[in-house]
Amino acid sequence: MPAGARGAIGIRNVDGRVNFSGLPASLHSVSTINDLEWQLAANRRYWTSWNGELPDNDLTVYRTGIHHNLLNGVLRVRNRPLKDAIDEAHEQLDGSRWGWWVGADSDEATVDGLLAHGATITGEMPVMAIDILGATRFDPPDDLRIRIVRERSEMREYVAAYSGPLGFRAEDLEVIVDRELANRVGRVVRLAGIIDGRTVGTCTLSVATETAALYFIATDPAYRRRGVA
Repeated sequence: MPAGARGAIGIRNVDGRVNFSGLPASLHSVSTINDLEWQLAANRRYWTSWNGELPDNDLTVYRTGIHHNLLNGVLRVRNRPLKDAIDEAHEQLDGSRWGWWVGADSDEATVDGLLAHGATITGEMPVMAIDILGATRFDPPDDLRIRIVRERSEMREYVAAYSGPLGFRAEDLEVIVDRELANRVGRVVRLAGIIDGRTVGTCTLSVATETAALYFIATDPAYRRRGVA
């Protein structure tokens, strides 16, 4: 269900683009799924785990070098002049495809400031949350089997399954497999949905903070609307 937040906004500069959150600025102690602080902390922790950067810097930047806007960018800026942050982001990220996520963990004027410096809004990404204790039971398709991905061969199938739906380049597959296997921050569980021996759905569960977060949720177009994901 929605996490009680308005939609997200994305900013694109000359070098890249990304979808990112434009959320209410008030953060407080976590008590319900409508609280965003821990959700956004989990988001920073997961994406920075791809290259080992610290998730809680005032300017949180991560770069993998993989040609995709999810895997390079700025996750947060706070407590520093925006122009300085923009200059540093360019220094670290130019040459890659990247973008700037703006959420409730960034300074309030970040969106307007980025637009004033020539950035472009590219899209919105809602933050969604669910209380698993109150979730409705769901019966998956009878022919769907869920497998935890562990071996390299399984990881290759897993990455290939989400690469198409999420827009990754085929030539980057092996690099992404290497990065996935090397990711040891917190607990990361990759769940592959298997039908007829094929990986047709993917979902990554990251438990590195107080919030369990889901990423890389994708379904083969031929198997959509069947309850795979």
